[in-house]
Amino acid sequence: MLNYSYDRKKPLVAFVVPTGIGASIGGFAGDASCFAREFTCNFNVIVNPNVVNAACFSGINESMLYTEGWTLSQFFKGNINLVPSKHNKIGVIFDKGISQGVLNIHLNTINAIKTVYGIDITGYEISEEPAAVEFFNMHSGISSGSVSNPETLVSAGRKLIKQGAEVLAVVCKFEEPPEDNYKNGGDVDIVGGVEAVISHYLTRELLVPVVHAPAFENIDITKELVDPRAAAEYITPTFLPCLLIALDNAPLISCENREYYISRDDVSALIMPFDALGSSVVLDAVDRNIDVYAIKENKSVLNINKDVINKNGIIKEANTYKDCLRILKERFDEKK
Repeated sequence: MLNYSYDRKKPLVAFVVPTGIGASIGGFAGDASCFAREFTCNFNVIVNPNVVNAACFSGINESMLYTEGWTLSQFFKGNINLVPSKHNKIGVIFDKGISQGVLNIHLNTINAIKTVYGIDITGYEISEEPAAVEFFNMHSGISSGSVSNPETLVSAGRKLIKQGAEVLAVVCKFEEPPEDNYKNGGDVDIVGGVEAVISHYLTRELLVPVVHAPAFENIDITKELVDPRAAAEYITPTFLPCLLIALDNAPLISCENREYYISRDDVSALIMPFDALGSSVVLDAVDRNIDVYAIKENKSVLNINKDVINKNGIIKEANTYKDCLRILKERFDEKK
């Protein structure tokens, strides 16, 4: 029997900020967390890692369902359901390309997380070959990338699942990103897009929740002041803690439909950045008559609003997340 708890008296909403699109809220390091947490006072909230991940911090709380992007897309298509779960057994995949010194920092991190939080980390596997990750910004402005050898990560993941892991964190070696204005609150997070590529691929292949953190060889801590929204990434040599903290109670994935599983039919609203409405998640939500709210205060480089996708009159708009929360509270208060 799964050890789960989920308050079905609360309505369920999805609060999503896609990765690597330069969102003014959620485009940095956990900077959408405080907005999402406001919703959890009244709602259960599905969040993608980009909303709450913040290097050595996490914005996750017990009313959030931590769900990566491939899972989200399949969930809104109705192909999979979410299984509320607590105290998952976590396995960690390390890219063979990571040097021993940097690996040691991550192993110390795992031991610290186990000691402080009591999280069940079943073990780790080092991939047999380097994954060879590359990242770049596309002409559209969003970040993306490629992985030359993803199968070596899949193989390591299968070993961990055989050892009892229910969810996986993966850490790949990344080259140092080029100098840009990200730390000062400008530019798109150049590594975010390929991180999503990695987690999507592994989750699809292994059918367990997988999230990714990069490992850089340069582990020096900056002495410069940076934009508060990016600060979490500049005070730590490892981004692994937020993954482990959030995966502890992340929902599992199932193609079955049981009484206590969560399906797309349980979702009352999808909340998105104003101009990031081109994803299948949005289109599938509209097709299922799930209310979609586009938040005007959160802009990105995409410029895909409700008029561009020809959904004017179907997708609702709110000026701010605070306004959206007020609208949803009033809506559900009327139903009581």
